[in-house]
Amino acid sequence: MPATTRIAVLADIHHGPDLPTKRGSAALPLLERFSAFVAETAPDLVLELGDRISDEAPDVDRRRMAEVADALRALPVPVVSVCGNHDLVHLPAEENGALLGQPMRHRTVELEGLLVVLWQAEARLRPERGFALAEGDLAWLEATLAAADRPVLLASHLPLSGQAQTGNHYFENQPELAGYAEQPAIRRVLDRCPVPILAVAGHVHWNSVTLVDGIAHLTVQSLTETFTTSPEPAAAMALLELGQQARLQVVGNDPFACTLPFAGPRRRWLAPLVPEPARAPAAAADGVAEASRPPASLRLSS
Repeated sequence: MPATTRIAVLADIHHGPDLPTKRGSAALPLLERFSAFVAETAPDLVLELGDRISDEAPDVDRRRMAEVADALRALPVPVVSVCGNHDLVHLPAEENGALLGQPMRHRTVELEGLLVVLWQAEARLRPERGFALAEGDLAWLEATLAAADRPVLLASHLPLSGQAQTGNHYFENQPELAGYAEQPAIRRVLDRCPVPILAVAGHVHWNSVTLVDGIAHLTVQSLTETFTTSPEPAAAMALLELGQQARLQVVGNDPFACTLPFAGPRRRWLAPLVPEPARAPAAAADGVAEASRPPASLRLSS
C-alpha cells in the first residue's frame, strides 16, 4: 500500500432536536466545520458511519436526511456511508441511499493498497432481540474477507469487538445493545482474514481502541454527543491514516489519538485460559484449603 492512505471519519451526526445528551441543532453548523476539516487534512476518502439523524417521523426524517446528504455531497472528496439504527426507523435503506446518492448495501471500495469494506449489516433495533444479523450478512463478510488481496479497513455502524461498556452513558447497563448478538461468530470470521485488518465503527458515542487477538477495533465519538463534554457537543472529527501503522486522531471537544501496527504481520495472542474444574476444599499442610489455591497455570514461580 502507499506510504499513507488518509480517511476522514465522521460518526453519529444525529441531526435533529436537542436532547439531554445530544446537541442535534448543532449538526449542520458542525458539518460546515467538518468541511473545513476535510479541506485542511486533504483525505483520500470520507467515511461516514451512520446515525445521520435522530429519528422522529417519516417526513421529518426525510427532510433532515436530505439536509445531511446535501452537506456530505458538498465535500471535495468522495464520501461513503453505512446506515445506523436511527437512520432506518422510518426510512428504509434504499431511501437512505437515494437521498445520499450511494447504495446502502454491502460493498467494497478499492483504494491503492487498501480495501475499504462497507459492511451494511442489519442495523435496525428489534425490541424482541436487540441487534441481530440478517440472513446472508455474515456469509458476505466471510467471502469478502477471504478474497481480500490487500489490507482491509472494515467499516460498520455497530462495533464488532464486544468491548466493555463500563462508564458508557447509554450502554453500561444494557451492553447487549452495544453490538450484535452474533459477535463471537463475527470475530471468528475476522480471525480468519488472510490480510491485515482494522475495524472502525460508531454507535457507542465514545472514542476507543480495543484489541482482540491482535486485531484493532476503533470507535469514533459522535459529532453532537454531550455526555462526555457537557454542555458542549463533542464536535468529533477524525483522521485515520493507514500505512505500516494505523494512526487515528480525533479533534474537537473530546480529543483522542492512538497509533497501532497495521500492515505488518499480525501478532496473534495465546488462547484465553480455560478454568480448571472446581475441586472440593481439602486441608493442606500449610493450613490453606486446596480450593483456595490458584490453578497451577496461574501460580508464580520465584
